[in-house]
Amino acid sequence: MDEIQSGSGAAEPRRPDPVVRRIGVHDVVEAFVAGLRDFQAAPLFGLFFGGLYALGGLAILMSLTRFGLPYLAYPLAAGFVLIGPFVAVGLYEVSRRREAGEPLGWGPVLGVVFAQSQRELGWMAFVTLFVMMMWLYQVRLLLALFLGFQSFSSFTGFLTVITSPAEGLMFLAVGHVVGAVLATILFTLTVISFPLLLDREVDFITAMITSVRAVATNPVPMLGFAAAIAALCLVAMLPAFLGLVVLLPVLGHATWHLYRRVVEPVA
Repeated sequence: MDEIQSGSGAAEPRRPDPVVRRIGVHDVVEAFVAGLRDFQAAPLFGLFFGGLYALGGLAILMSLTRFGLPYLAYPLAAGFVLIGPFVAVGLYEVSRRREAGEPLGWGPVLGVVFAQSQRELGWMAFVTLFVMMMWLYQVRLLLALFLGFQSFSSFTGFLTVITSPAEGLMFLAVGHVVGAVLATILFTLTVISFPLLLDREVDFITAMITSVRAVATNPVPMLGFAAAIAALCLVAMLPAFLGLVVLLPVLGHATWHLYRRVVEPVA
């Protein structure tokens, strides 16, 4: 059906689904370059959102230490990357405004960020939270299967256990495979969804389907983008999450530019 009925009985044209284009690896590289340019052009916005992200990571680690759950530090740090797109919404808006030639200001940018709670983007929180809960459940399950119900008094003790016996190494191997699968699923569902929902009035189901289509149409460049994000985030988290202060803005801006290359603009 090309038309839908509104509450008043008048027929409204159905919005066309977003059109996905084919891209190459060079588009991913150019998206990274454009993202770096956006960060250089508006560094305060990038450092603000990147700083919030890094502080969130530090707060999680401190909470785990406070409540005697140091063994969750590594899996939570890995899962913490998954919430990056939420923090990056403000960065998408900065890139959108620069692209459209609109003025940048804290009021308009933060206003758009806070307004997302009333839009379809809010539903993506449930999707991300569901995958995060699955990840933490799998970690606890794998710990019980491979290491039994041991307690770990410190993160160092946890590292000693998982890197010494065969069971610990098996836990690491299986855990990384499971984590990679879940991360790939979430990346596929969200990489295009977040900027698309910010940019257009579409429902979150359509946004996720478009994101899946984008990855399915361009598996090599899109999964290459995912691998680059994972590797860069791993390095950036090593110095107490401080590297994320600079990395998140570049990745956020780059994601916007990749979205613009993958999804055809509305005529």
